[in-house]
Amino acid sequence: MGRSDTNPRDTQTVALNALVWTLGDERRAERLVSLTGLTPADLRARLAEPPVLAACLAFLEGHEPDLLACADAIGATPEALVAARAALERAA
Repeated sequence: MGRSDTNPRDTQTVALNALVWTLGDERRAERLVSLTGLTPADLRARLAEPPVLAACLAFLEGHEPDLLACADAIGATPEALVAARAALERAA
């Protein structure tokens, strides 16, 4: 996985990996749903939409320990996650 993640496909891959990591913990997943307003049905139906993926990454940015843990778990840098969120917001 590239460290800059400016390629749209790489950006989406980073975001999807981060989302999978986020949903892997029940408490964190519940917090994501609560804070973003996205329902599990929204996530399933709109998984590939840039605004949804950007919201998931913004959720991680809002809690630095999660951002750092996620980046480490998916083999990315925290900066790559932030850059992916910004690119997804521009794509929206």
